[in-house]
Amino acid sequence: MEIPILQDIVVILGLSILIILAFQKIKVPSILGFLLAGIIAGPHAFNLISSQHEVELLSEIGIIFLLFVIGIELSLKGLASIKNTIIFGGGLQVGGTILITTLVATFLGLPLNTSIFLGFLFSLSSTAIVLKLLQEKGEMTAPHGRIGVAILIFQDIIVVPMMLFTPLLAGKSDNILLTIGILTAKVILVGIVIILLAKYVVPKVFEWVVKTKNQELFILTVVVFCFGIAWLTSSVGLSLALGAFFAGLIISESDYSHQATANVLPFREIFISFFFISVGTLLNLNFFFSNIVYILLLVVAVILLKMVVVGLTTLILKYKPRTIFMTLFSLFQVGEFSLLLSGVGLENGLIPENIYQYFLAISIISMGLTPFLISYSSRITYAILKAPIPSAVRKRLNNIKKSADTEEFSEENLHDHLVIIGYGINGGNIGKAARNANIPYVIVDMDPDSFNKAKAKGEPVVFGDATNPTILEHIHVQEARVVVIAISDPAATHKIISSIRLFTQTAFIIVRTRYVSEIEESIRLGADEVIPEEFETSIEIFTRVLKKYLVPFDEIQDFTDSIRSSDYAMLTSLKGKPHNPNLQHLNIPNKEIATLSVRRNNKKIVGKTIKESGMGKNYRVTVLAIKRENDYLTEISPNTIIMQDDLLYLFGNPSNINHINKILSL
Repeated sequence: MEIPILQDIVVILGLSILIILAFQKIKVPSILGFLLAGIIAGPHAFNLISSQHEVELLSEIGIIFLLFVIGIELSLKGLASIKNTIIFGGGLQVGGTILITTLVATFLGLPLNTSIFLGFLFSLSSTAIVLKLLQEKGEMTAPHGRIGVAILIFQDIIVVPMMLFTPLLAGKSDNILLTIGILTAKVILVGIVIILLAKYVVPKVFEWVVKTKNQELFILTVVVFCFGIAWLTSSVGLSLALGAFFAGLIISESDYSHQATANVLPFREIFISFFFISVGTLLNLNFFFSNIVYILLLVVAVILLKMVVVGLTTLILKYKPRTIFMTLFSLFQVGEFSLLLSGVGLENGLIPENIYQYFLAISIISMGLTPFLISYSSRITYAILKAPIPSAVRKRLNNIKKSADTEEFSEENLHDHLVIIGYGINGGNIGKAARNANIPYVIVDMDPDSFNKAKAKGEPVVFGDATNPTILEHIHVQEARVVVIAISDPAATHKIISSIRLFTQTAFIIVRTRYVSEIEESIRLGADEVIPEEFETSIEIFTRVLKKYLVPFDEIQDFTDSIRSSDYAMLTSLKGKPHNPNLQHLNIPNKEIATLSVRRNNKKIVGKTIKESGMGKNYRVTVLAIKRENDYLTEISPNTIIMQDDLLYLFGNPSNINHINKILSL
């Protein structure tokens, strides 16, 4: 059976691979590769795609996954912390762009309804491109990232009213107020359903799924939930993408959000490529090259217009100069929802075909410029801020302050920290030690019982598979000083080591393993130190044995170091060495250290000083220390008083110690 779309997938993705491979050589972002692949394979070039509609459906799935991941990473608490920026900042940017575009387009002779509609189109920026690039650069929570996300969220929400308003602009709707009222009621109803799901249903369902320890079931649950909420919002007239965003927000409130992100990312990367390809297929190359000069002028005009509006918006919000420039260099392009909205306008006769092609060309070029401007935004901003400007202006810019610059999402700012992978006995003990030593640390565990145990104790724990790079990136493993891998799975341990080394070469990796045979492979993969349980327990026991024989500490340390440095070879075989014990150098002849309890109120000793009790003169023993309740008295003098229930640490002849023990027992 022939499946046409399968042939299209092979052709366009194969073409994308070739283009992106070439682009990587010259360090051009892969997004442009997908756009170029779409242009080449589109109907206006080589017409390599026979199932255009199916490809557009795949691109829609990519948008769903993209907004789903964005929702997970933002969280409801994060949105609440920037709600004023979303409403006020987004409203200023969208409203300002629509107003200026309408005035300019009307001045150029376009009808008022067409001018307003063009304002709708140019007011929207690309959520897909901007957030993907901000994620890759790790700037989602930076000040310019937060205001950018806030404005993009407002744009994504305002798309729905714009679509409803489009028929009215075209004169094809008689009662828009009734339509908006019905839609508002639906939105409220969906909001109630989503809140109930987030509070009562989703946490319980994921708890049941996680307890099964079935990875496939977890992934299936995440995907079904994403598409289920998207379908719910679509069924009441909202967009699929907005529903996916809501689904992500719901999951963001659960303990399993990071693992959900890690599982969905591969799907997102595959399907989002179809979106950029489908955008490229829409461009009419004949029209483009025939009107290249006008198109480029319009591109410059649109970019400058959007930059001015975004810059004024962030300035009104009283962000600092660097944030203003970084934001306007992020949101200057035309967005994917504009392309969707333009199709609705074309169907309703709001824009003629030639203006539609101008719009497509402007959109694609501005999207293509986005990766470059975002990549170099820091350098350009630095150059602008260092440019010679009047001192009064610079002083005024430097004095701009706003609490929005200090708004933070409730995420841990991990740096120079300890990463503990596995919350078993060893991982738990390491966490306790780190807490007592005031060392910042984070724990990663995928076992639901261990995770819940750590969470109940208030530990900084993340649920996730540490073999997944997304989880490692979330815990900032690239900024960790030490990583301790304390799990019992050798294969997973090796994969974790390899993944960590892709992020950082400086973190010191300590691995706990069961057997000495696993040391060599772990070291080869990048571990700095491997501690096998089967021998470390033996070393610890023998260290305590040597201490009882009063071997000097430095000799014990040298002895244990020699065992470890030889990969425990001393413990793997006896090497034919005869057992001829010679303990004379390990002991002080006829002397020992003993611990005696003062249980009875012996008047010869209790309440007396050490000198008065005759410990040294009469019994020939030395009091080294005294334990009194929970305190240790180590500064012993002849005037130290012995009390009932004390614990005495004595040094002396065994017979003398036995003698005083009998006296204490009377």
